[in-house]
Amino acid sequence: MAVGAERVLAQGDIIVSKTDTKGRIHYANRTFLSIADYEERDVLEKPHNIIRHPDMPRTIFKVLWDRIRSGNELFTYIKNGTKNGDYYWVLAHVTPTFDSNGQIIGYHSNRRAPNRPVIAEMEQLYREISNQESSQGDRKAGLIAGEALLNEKLAAAGQTIDQFVFSFASIEKAAA
Repeated sequence: MAVGAERVLAQGDIIVSKTDTKGRIHYANRTFLSIADYEERDVLEKPHNIIRHPDMPRTIFKVLWDRIRSGNELFTYIKNGTKNGDYYWVLAHVTPTFDSNGQIIGYHSNRRAPNRPVIAEMEQLYREISNQESSQGDRKAGLIAGEALLNEKLAAAGQTIDQFVFSFASIEKAAA
């Protein structure tokens, strides 16, 4: 379900944002603001999901939040939406930010441009997960079913989520 036109992040560009533990944006760099069509005043203190695209399955964000809340980083591909309804794909690296006592005080995300063959693979996977989520009786059941499907796919591939994401490096190298 594509909405709007695709915007393409330049290969050398990096989108950076920082949030508090609730996901409210405390910092967004110029690249973030430019590609997403926002002014800084429009995003500061707003939930990071302001840029969530409707094609993204909720399962992916559950996995992301589970990982970073437990103190671990996560790499994943994400389709984001812009203020005007366009969209753009990124390879996101999300990490917790710790204080001097080792407590999580926020999150930091760097996003780069993925290669086209990876996007095609992720669109297929995300469509399958989204269909699984929407086929259930309610949102909670959908989220459980979506995560079960993702876990089945990872188990079938014999990979963790990290290994799965990094397995696309071979696709990226082949496309280069």
